[in-house]
Amino acid sequence: MQVTQEHNDRMAKMTFSSVYPHYITKVEKKGRTKDELHQVITWLTGFDETKIQALIDEKVTFEAFFEQATLHQNAHMIKGMICGYRIEDIANPLTQKVRYLDKLVDELAAGRKMEKILRE
Repeated sequence: MQVTQEHNDRMAKMTFSSVYPHYITKVEKKGRTKDELHQVITWLTGFDETKIQALIDEKVTFEAFFEQATLHQNAHMIKGMICGYRIEDIANPLTQKVRYLDKLVDELAAGRKMEKILRE
């Protein structure tokens, strides 16, 4: 599936705080914890608990969220399909970063071991 400019614009304008509760619900429904979700977010972005909460409270867009992030050096190792898109083929850097996060949340919810999720 080809990523359109409209899709990229929508991803950039979406707020992290609007998606975050869905991440929590998804992982908790599968027996994982909020702490594990935060561990995954921290690994990808470098944000600590306080920063994650501040970004939620500020209702930052994904564009602002990832502008402030320091992406993990192994983030490029996140590959596969998410929402019909092959992550490694997404040309827009911001959309790819959002999909990295989506993929990590999916892997957490699927019960994958944390060492594998964190590409150790």
